[in-house]
Amino acid sequence: MSVDLRRLEEVVERAVKRAIEESRSEDMRAMADAVKALADYVKYGFQEFNRRFDEVSRRLEGHERVLEELVRSVGELKVAMGSLGGRWGGRDLERTVLELYRHALEERGGIEPGRVERFVYTDVDGRYYRPGGARLEIDVYIHNDKTYLIEVRSHAGGLEDVEWLFDKARIIERILNRRVEKVLMVAVNIDKEALERAGRLGIDAVYGGAVIE
Repeated sequence: MSVDLRRLEEVVERAVKRAIEESRSEDMRAMADAVKALADYVKYGFQEFNRRFDEVSRRLEGHERVLEELVRSVGELKVAMGSLGGRWGGRDLERTVLELYRHALEERGGIEPGRVERFVYTDVDGRYYRPGGARLEIDVYIHNDKTYLIEVRSHAGGLEDVEWLFDKARIIERILNRRVEKVLMVAVNIDKEALERAGRLGIDAVYGGAVIE
């Protein structure tokens, strides 16, 4: 809520000035002065109200950030526990992890989790990878002619995960015949060694926590 105090003050001053000019008695002048005093009081009241409203809004924003962080932490714990128990995996896991880090993905290039699609390719004749029907899977997000490749893990556990993602991205870039704008590794947890390797390979890591062994 905002109040145009300058506009309010101008309207009141014009009304008071007109009342004074048209007044023919002390009573009218006294009334005009009273109106001006009332206007000043209302103006101060709006200023004080706006100040307190802004203060409350800032406090609520702080609570909202804490709540979002708590919800994300609970989600990360749920994913981690489900993965350890082998009760949760596949596409449901991927979508949950993407939603957990929605804000980070949006900041990385406007990536909308709901529009991320699964790309699967079976390289039957070994044209791009190796013969024998090798199966390649990765998440793809295409927006404004820009292509993003996304690998989702509950835990990125070592150099092999990151290095395979790097190689797979190059292969899929050839399959799609599109330039890949960015490759992302999205994980609830990532080993410190894998995180450092991702940085050297130009892979953007989005994660909840880095594990130092």
